[in-house]
Amino acid sequence: MSYTVRKIGQANTLEHRVYIEKDGVPVSPFHDIPLYANAERTVLNMVVEIPRWTNAKQEISKEEFLNPIKQDVKKGKLRYVRNCFPHKGYLWNYGAFPQTWEDPNVVHPETKAKGDNDPLDVCEIGELVGYTGQVKQVKVLGVMALLDEEETDWKIIVIDIKDPLAAKLHDVEDVERHLPGLLRATNEWFRIYKIPDGKPENQFAFSGECKNKKYAEEVIRECADAWEKLMSGKSPRGEISLANSSLEGSPERTDASQLAALPRGEDLPPAPIDGSVDKWFFISGAAV
Repeated sequence: MSYTVRKIGQANTLEHRVYIEKDGVPVSPFHDIPLYANAERTVLNMVVEIPRWTNAKQEISKEEFLNPIKQDVKKGKLRYVRNCFPHKGYLWNYGAFPQTWEDPNVVHPETKAKGDNDPLDVCEIGELVGYTGQVKQVKVLGVMALLDEEETDWKIIVIDIKDPLAAKLHDVEDVERHLPGLLRATNEWFRIYKIPDGKPENQFAFSGECKNKKYAEEVIRECADAWEKLMSGKSPRGEISLANSSLEGSPERTDASQLAALPRGEDLPPAPIDGSVDKWFFISGAAV
C-alpha cells in the first residue's frame, strides 16, 4: 500500500491540515488504515503526527471529516510543547495507531482511570526523523501509562521495523540495553512537559514503570476492540466523525462526490512562529 499526504494551508496556522491518501484516494487515519500490517499481527501501522525534535502539538482530528491531522488549539491559539532542559521538542516520532480507541466509558481495572477518547498514542524510538502523516510499519516493545486529568493515557513504545536496531529490540529490557537512558528520559519528559504552562507534574500508573511487550499488546487489543464497538454503534460516538472511504458495510462510508469536495493539496512554506517556542525551561527536580 502506498500512502501519501495532502497538505492544506501553511503549517503553523489554524487552517493547516494534513490528509492521508492511499493510492491517491483520501482516507481516514483513524478508521481506514489497518492496525496490523501483516497477517501474523507482529507488524503494526503507525501514523506519525509529530516528528521528533519538533514542538507543534499536532493530532488526528477526531471530529472533522476523514480525520485530518491538525495542530491543537487552546483558547484560539496554536499549541506548542515547551522545551524542558535538556529536551528539545518531542523525543520520538509521536503518533497514533489507526483503528484503536481509548473508550472514555470504560475504567481500566489496573489504572483505575477511564480512557481518554483518543486513538492509542505511540512513541517510535528509531533513529530516523519522520514527517507528519507518514505511515510507519513498527513493532511493539512496551507501554507506559500516564494518568492525565483522571484519564488513562497509554503510551506504546515501538520501533520502525526498518531501523538498524530493530532486529535487536524485542521487548522493553532490550530498549534499556541498547538505548540506555531513553526510557528514563521518556518518563521524565511526560512527567514535566506541562510544568512551563503552569500545570503540575503528570502522574503515572505502575509507579512510572514501562510494562513489557505482552502487556502492551493486550492494551492494543483492548483498544482495537473498543474501536470496533465505536464503529458498530455499540459505544456512544459523541462528537467523533466515523467517516471513512473503505470499510465495507459502514453507513458512514464516503462516496466520490464527498471526496472530490476536499480542498486540493498545496505546497506552501510554513508560517513563521514566535521565537519563544525555542526557549528552554529549566525545571527544578528534572533529572539531567
